[in-house]
Amino acid sequence: MTENIAMKWTSCWGNAISIATRRPENYSKNLTLRYPIKLLLSGKAIRIRLDNFCGNEPVTIRASAAKSAGNSDILDGTATDITFNNGQDTVTIPKGESVISDPVKISAEAGEYIAISLYLENFTEMRSAVLISGPLSNGYFAVGNYLKSASLPEQWSNKTNWFYFLSDVEILTDKNNHSVICYGDSITAGAWPDYLMERTLSISGGRTSIIRKAASGTRILRQYDNITYDSYGLKGSIRFPREISMVKGADIVIIQHGINDIIHPVGTDVNKFRPWSDLPSANEMIDGIKEYIKFARKLGLKIYLGTLLPIEGWRTYADFREELRSDVNDWIRTTNEADGCIDFDRALCDPEHPSRFAENFDSGDHLHPSKLAYETMAYTVPEKIIL
Repeated sequence: MTENIAMKWTSCWGNAISIATRRPENYSKNLTLRYPIKLLLSGKAIRIRLDNFCGNEPVTIRASAAKSAGNSDILDGTATDITFNNGQDTVTIPKGESVISDPVKISAEAGEYIAISLYLENFTEMRSAVLISGPLSNGYFAVGNYLKSASLPEQWSNKTNWFYFLSDVEILTDKNNHSVICYGDSITAGAWPDYLMERTLSISGGRTSIIRKAASGTRILRQYDNITYDSYGLKGSIRFPREISMVKGADIVIIQHGINDIIHPVGTDVNKFRPWSDLPSANEMIDGIKEYIKFARKLGLKIYLGTLLPIEGWRTYADFREELRSDVNDWIRTTNEADGCIDFDRALCDPEHPSRFAENFDSGDHLHPSKLAYETMAYTVPEKIIL
């Protein structure tokens, strides 16, 4: 497809690809996955990236795109095959690699939904995936081939918040449109990017998309190489360069990452996989964030750093962890190496007791925000970033 000189490919939806929780039933066969995507940009065509970065073996996938009702249904008669490698209706993705589809002609307006459906005909390792949540982050699966079916059979389908293989959707859109990346861990895999999408759509006039690149349990400096914590994913030096580079049309990245570096280590007498040697100093964490900044600058991105949220009451909370969190946050607030600070911490903490969440902002585990807090995070992002 020849690109119009006034148009460009821009990411309109995205996820990190990390490691799915290892279970005995780690393979699927004869399975359809369906993911409704709310578009923040209008355009004339789409293409998708399928990613097997964390897989141990090749996977073979067929795919389709359709207009969507925003749930498990697609609009009758709108489904079309997504092809790869100049017209092939099936693609095999080697372990550790990803593929971009051929362009698919599909005219869509900002605010509409499209659905991407994937069909796994043969036994497929379900390893390259990410778990996300929020009002716009719903997936579905069904036993059987329903690539072009208007609905999924109730008795053979269910919901899922695991997004397998689908890492990016790009749209051929106006050259002035752009994307903003939200990078992080389980906090960002939670709902605040979805609420930011809704806010952005309401004020940007369909010229800005929000791309989430978040994986629960991940740390800046360390990763686990064992089956117990396999799904805690890849460390920042592996994740960040790869994930950020894949986002088309991006000019800003919001980074809110690092709390797991602080709360995970407990000592081998408590957990043999979580030694005290994994606990970083504030300077080590800051150096890790500086590496993020350095790479983002190479791509010409503006960088906004989000402060780390309160953790008092979390099961591994201790005064030394609070001191470490505060030291990192102090640097985030005062550094001139980024383009700005988004002070999520002060937006959500109890002003009388800043090491803990304010009332109604704690999900209950003293680490993850509540629904209201996630909404507050979305409105803490300065408007200039999402216009």
